[in-house]
Amino acid sequence: MTLRTLLAAATCAALAAFPFTQARADYPDKPVQYIIPFTPGGESDYVARLQSEVFKEKFKQSMVVLNKPGAGGGLVWGQLNSMPGDGYTIAGVNLPHIVLQPLDGSVNYKTEDIAAVYYYHFTADAIVVPASSPYKTYQDLVKAAKEKPGSISMAGSGSFSANHMAHERLNKLAGIKTTYVPFKGTGDIISSMLGQHVDAAMTYLPFAIQQKSQMRLLAVASEKRHPAFPDVPTFKELGFDWVDGAYRGIAVPKSTPRDVQKKVSDMMAVLNKDPETRKRLVEGGYDLVDIPVDQIPAFMAERTKVYIQDAKNAGVIK
Repeated sequence: MTLRTLLAAATCAALAAFPFTQARADYPDKPVQYIIPFTPGGESDYVARLQSEVFKEKFKQSMVVLNKPGAGGGLVWGQLNSMPGDGYTIAGVNLPHIVLQPLDGSVNYKTEDIAAVYYYHFTADAIVVPASSPYKTYQDLVKAAKEKPGSISMAGSGSFSANHMAHERLNKLAGIKTTYVPFKGTGDIISSMLGQHVDAAMTYLPFAIQQKSQMRLLAVASEKRHPAFPDVPTFKELGFDWVDGAYRGIAVPKSTPRDVQKKVSDMMAVLNKDPETRKRLVEGGYDLVDIPVDQIPAFMAERTKVYIQDAKNAGVIK
């Protein structure tokens, strides 16, 4: 091959690469598809739609939120790596779900398959009953559960999820036996509770705040009581070492180049640091965190150790 041919080939390659490099530099320069692996109306969906509003304001592009429920989130997480790794397809991701679900063997992904790039909030576990429920307090619920083991049903979002683990923890710590009923997402739990198809829900603090007029919060796994429920005790006040819940964040296909993962992470940080959004979320019971892509490995290692031990303690895994 002559020098002229080599130069011509190099020039063509550079020109071909230029648009892609430029697109990366301008990211995001077109709409982003944001897949939520749960039904509408839950915490993931609510926050995604807030984020999409801020995205449009900050980046002058659309963020299209698409709900795709199934297998407690596992449907989307099992398909994520078959999607384009260009930074324009992102998916909501939850902990402890992506750590515990693969241990059950019923999902088509492994924890290491999930390329999380940012975690933006945490929601505390909470026990909620319908406003019409005969259980006025946590003590009422526990008393009834002890009198008739297995008779009280508790709804939750997904299996091998934060709700599932919290349910098992409640049974163990309180010395009771209740029946866990998994739903596709938090949004589906509302109608079931109002229709009295289940007795209670092991859910999250934001759910209790959003449904305050129709539901009653009995206990919450936060460090301190929330201003919206000054009379509702924390699990710590009830004598349990229990401050826990679910983390939520963003993942991309594993094929996404590292520099693009960094751009997606930076983009999510911009959305999460919007002052008005932060104010609304804090008032709504969300504890905000900012864990970017370079901190994910250490964060996942620490959380995985905790989740595995919790699952063993609850007897969910050996």
